[in-house]
Amino acid sequence: MSTFHKLIACVALIFAFAVATAQADEGMWPLYALDNLDFAMLKARGLELGPDQIYNPQDGGISAAVVQVGGGSGSFVSPDGLIVTNHHVAFGAVQNQSSVDRNLLKNGFLAKTMADEIPAVGYNAYVTKSFKDVTSDVRRGVNPGMSDLERYETLEKNKKLIIKKAEKNGDVKCRIAAVFGGKEYYLITMFRIRDIRIVQIPHLSIGEFGGDIDNWMWPRHCGDFSFLRAYVAPDGSSAEFAEENVPYKSDRYPPISSGHLAEGDFAMIIGYPGRTARYRSSFSIDESINHSYPRTIERFGDLIGIMEEISVEDPVAAIKLSGRIKGFNNYLKNSKGMLKGLVKSGLLAKKRAQEQELSNFIVADPALTEKYGTVLAELKANHDEQLKFDEKESVLGGLSMVSRLYSTARGLYKWSIEKTKKDLDREPRYMERNVEDRKRSLERMQLTYVPEAEQRMLEYMTLRALRLPADQRIAGIDKQFYIAAREDTAQAVTNFVMRIIDGTRLDEVKTRLAMFDMSTEELLKTNDPFIKLARDLYDETEELNERSKAASGALAELRPKLVEVYARWRQGNYYPDANGTIRLSYGEVKGYSPADAVSYKYVTTLSGVLEKETGIPPFNSPAKLLEVYRSDDFGNYVDSAIGDVPVDFLTTNDGTGGNSGSPIINGKGELIGLDFDTNWEGVVGDYYFDPVVKRSICVDARYMLFILDKVYGAQNVLDELTIH
Repeated sequence: MSTFHKLIACVALIFAFAVATAQADEGMWPLYALDNLDFAMLKARGLELGPDQIYNPQDGGISAAVVQVGGGSGSFVSPDGLIVTNHHVAFGAVQNQSSVDRNLLKNGFLAKTMADEIPAVGYNAYVTKSFKDVTSDVRRGVNPGMSDLERYETLEKNKKLIIKKAEKNGDVKCRIAAVFGGKEYYLITMFRIRDIRIVQIPHLSIGEFGGDIDNWMWPRHCGDFSFLRAYVAPDGSSAEFAEENVPYKSDRYPPISSGHLAEGDFAMIIGYPGRTARYRSSFSIDESINHSYPRTIERFGDLIGIMEEISVEDPVAAIKLSGRIKGFNNYLKNSKGMLKGLVKSGLLAKKRAQEQELSNFIVADPALTEKYGTVLAELKANHDEQLKFDEKESVLGGLSMVSRLYSTARGLYKWSIEKTKKDLDREPRYMERNVEDRKRSLERMQLTYVPEAEQRMLEYMTLRALRLPADQRIAGIDKQFYIAAREDTAQAVTNFVMRIIDGTRLDEVKTRLAMFDMSTEELLKTNDPFIKLARDLYDETEELNERSKAASGALAELRPKLVEVYARWRQGNYYPDANGTIRLSYGEVKGYSPADAVSYKYVTTLSGVLEKETGIPPFNSPAKLLEVYRSDDFGNYVDSAIGDVPVDFLTTNDGTGGNSGSPIINGKGELIGLDFDTNWEGVVGDYYFDPVVKRSICVDARYMLFILDKVYGAQNVLDELTIH
């Protein structure tokens, strides 16, 4: 146990009564820190497993069944590599296998045998194998006298050395996760499974019933689940797709519960939550409220409008753009909820008052003043400096986000420079360990490339660049335009964008792959207009990159200090912010009341699906589901307590983006459902946890079984599952 965790553990013991009294199901706990949890309390609430049965470095425990996949989470549910996750997590894989004539997204897919399973192109699954505290190794050479940029570069160089050594076995992928803002660092070693195949995915009208209208909302009636399978080489090593590959053998796979689920039942989530910011300063929250979220809401709304217009007219483009539209809509609605929650909660004012109290606590003690007296002022100075270039950085990042061609050109140009350096001197994304992944992304770009969307969204971002304030102008963009007073700026931008799109060959796979092997000089000799644009924007992009590194170097010292002094002041059982590593949260099945005279039950039902049914997307169910409902052919899937087939349910578990697809485990270690969303009132939980309204939305395992059985006749999948 590290020094900091010893401090926290001691504080937790002293104030155990206060923590226990609160009873809030707050916290996404690292598996290596489970000893900090009150297992007596959890047992009283229904947990029958001990900590070693959840996570055990020797044999894994039930957490060994949980994987990171497709930007979300999932879990093995059979010894033959069968993975259950969300429909929306598998969405991209199915999109890449869909066409107008074979629209698997719309119509669903079921492989009746393993031979019928199809590749989940671009998907990997990761199984966490170990955690190792490498704080002293990461911070080796860091000293108080160095600049912020020097600190960043020292930390990065140390991380790269540690990872390179740990990845000598090519089957593993490692990362170093910062904990408590950089107070501690953990080396996470994961087995990477590169051959993932699609087994079953329901119709879009089941897996995404309610669409963006219902997204983040309760009540929900969404069958958000799908099944994938992991394959490895015959010797068990990681391998790309090959006919001779065999299913991955998982030692751990939770049984599926088909039993009754009641309000108050214990629930545990194990998954890979992305990022939270609960220890951020008021300056960071101010930036989110007044800059980043309003900008995101405006920009993503505009870009979604462009893509939806194109999709209406072009069914091929509609399939290729479906993943981006879905992702943008998800982020847009989340941002709206975040902003609303931050404003409604008054969190900024609360944080400022809290920081004033913290300052008073610090100045009352000379020793604390010496160590922490300037931390808040330094954090403010850091944020103020970053805001000077915030709009410019946002637009440059936006160009890469919207334009497949510019993003590709920028990556190729940067790679031509980085590959001339020693491996450890390169930016992490351009190190040898990532070369094959970069080449594969060049091959797959075509799957989501739509020329009209490329043109219109690039025009949109270019116009944004030309409207930047004078002190944040992008010289590399400005020099492209010599707009006379008589010319229309929008038309000039259209002409520019059409010219560079017409003049490029980056829309050809063979050209992109050939350019990957070129030097900088050879790239420029191609006279490709997007390569030239990447060159023109390179210096400014790198200047901002250096500023960002320096800011990160400063925060690597300041954020740990802030967390540490809060721990001294508040003296509670602190958990670290989510950072994309495997975590556990605990809670119970429970409804909530979001407003006066409004009360939500904990569960929705199949009857509720039919109540919402309109026959028009996104409230249109497949004919087979309607037929089953009207024939009362519900089998054993009716919950007698509610007199209906359960669909979705709520829990008080803590979580965030990245938890999608996480198994919901009951006290016996059985899978009772999958996490797939947070309720609208609770999305602000990335910044603070409100136990009154924060809920996880989960698809019920019994609905999954019902759909597999009665709608798809997927007996082969059901036969693989262990059903209790």
